[in-house]
Amino acid sequence: MSFNVIKHHRWWFVISSILVIASLISIFSKGFNFGIDYTGGTIVEVVFDQPVEVSQVRDVLKEYGLESAQIQLSGDTTAETSGKDVMIRTRNLEPSESAAVVDSMTKTIGINTVKRIETVGAVIGSEVTQHALLNLVIAFAVLALYISYRFEYKIAISALAAIFHDLIMVLGVFSFFQLEIDASFLAAILTVVGYSMNESVVIFDRVRENAHTHKRTDTFADLANASIEQSIHRSFYTLATVMFACVSLFVFGGDTTKNFALCMIIGFSSGAYSSICVATSLWVLWKNRNKNDIRNQ
Repeated sequence: MSFNVIKHHRWWFVISSILVIASLISIFSKGFNFGIDYTGGTIVEVVFDQPVEVSQVRDVLKEYGLESAQIQLSGDTTAETSGKDVMIRTRNLEPSESAAVVDSMTKTIGINTVKRIETVGAVIGSEVTQHALLNLVIAFAVLALYISYRFEYKIAISALAAIFHDLIMVLGVFSFFQLEIDASFLAAILTVVGYSMNESVVIFDRVRENAHTHKRTDTFADLANASIEQSIHRSFYTLATVMFACVSLFVFGGDTTKNFALCMIIGFSSGAYSSICVATSLWVLWKNRNKNDIRNQ
């Protein structure tokens, strides 16, 4: 068979092992850069005499390394993108830093009046985080039970291993480059999990169908390769569609959406790779360990 992904399974395992190990080293050594949604921060609210735009405020904040701060406009507006009342939510600032930011906005943008400067608690506390993680574990367990019932437990474990692979890839990149993790990160992670699971289910569904039509002399590798070949065009079109949207959001979106888009770009790319190369290779090797296995999904 000319289309032979399983033949190169050693390469897939070596590549994935290196990336996973490097990601875990970064995660445990460098940790994560949690945003103010998790750590709390400072709110600076000012009122300008004239309407201002978000881009003007963000340009000032860049001078202090605060370009990822959350900016909200309200009050009298002349357009949807401008307003007089500006609320900035960012990391904890010293009083001198807050004063310097306000002074820079006055000099660069215009005269303003300070309404409040105060320290706030985390929007996403430890209890909420624990509940989110618990729900994620429950979701994994339900998915494992569903796939085990629909296919077999070997397929379920192979698919879940691919999902964990994708999650570690995303976490490793965000840890290594110390990219900020905010509230939208959790939504992106859940989207990646759904995408990766869907890709694996599509391929293994083809495996189950082909198990009843292929020759009894075909190996599990032949079965997996044929299933991948039949579904890879669909996987490519799906990946191309979602990547077009995510890359556009990353390139043309604002600073606050870049990490959200980047998380999905990494996760979707890893998900397409792991479902085709890693999950199927794991399943084939596992099935080949037991010579008495029969292709009866």
